[in-house]
Amino acid sequence: MYICICNAIRESELRSAALTCSGDADAVYAALGRPPQCRQCLDEAAVILADERERSRMVTCV
Repeated sequence: MYICICNAIRESELRSAALTCSGDADAVYAALGRPPQCRQCLDEAAVILADERERSRMVTCV
């Protein structure tokens, strides 16, 4: 599913980037080489990043 239509960023790309980039949504977009444009997706992107990072922590703690 596309999270950012302006930059054609998919949820799967965000989840992968969450594990390699520790910054906020702006930083992750920049790391992907596609800085935010209209910024309407950043709240949803932030939730996805937090979810993926939490999931990763849970897996490494088991």
